[in-house]
Amino acid sequence: MIVIIKQVVKIGGSLFPDYAIDLAKKLENTNSCIVLGGGEFANLIRKYNDEQNFSEEANHWCAIDCMDIIAKLVNDKVDSAKLAYAINEVNEIAEDGFTPIFVVSGFLRDEDFFECSWDVTSDSIAAYIAHLLNANLLIVTNVNGIYTQEPKEPGSAFISKIDASKLLTFQESSIDVMLPSLLLKFGTNCYVVNGKYPERVLSLIDDNINDYNFDYTQIIGE
Repeated sequence: MIVIIKQVVKIGGSLFPDYAIDLAKKLENTNSCIVLGGGEFANLIRKYNDEQNFSEEANHWCAIDCMDIIAKLVNDKVDSAKLAYAINEVNEIAEDGFTPIFVVSGFLRDEDFFECSWDVTSDSIAAYIAHLLNANLLIVTNVNGIYTQEPKEPGSAFISKIDASKLLTFQESSIDVMLPSLLLKFGTNCYVVNGKYPERVLSLIDDNINDYNFDYTQIIGE
């Protein structure tokens, strides 16, 4: 049986452990590939870098190693998932009836697609993987989507749809700095949705569910 990956679901490290594990379980039989963010592990790298000023290369690869750690920990708790270390393994795991969770570090070293920078996080990495798989992209985080400024700031307004080119002018948002540029380069869209509510994620990926009565952001890169 040939299984086509329909979407890459990037689960933010901010949702680890409980929300991330719960969502990964619920993605069973949805033709999804999961990419995990580095979460608090990656934040510690940032903290230590502020104190020690490590090289861009060391920061970059250590932060990616943090993604691998969370991927392996989530996989340990999800019986319906298996770890994938290459693009071809993603498809093979899906064809065997499991949800692939991508362990990205070795793959990225071989590809050498990204410059070493804090501008590149799991959002951009997931976008690149989605591009290679010709799949849709969902960025799943701990907020409802994109806001005009930090959600808790006075006057912050929610944005339901935005052009990626417009996002390039934002100094900060719930996605990484490079993602809008990649969406424009690949000519693709993505959704940003709150993963604390798995039913919202499932609504965006399941053609049989038509309940969109919740906040989410569509980023237009086409």
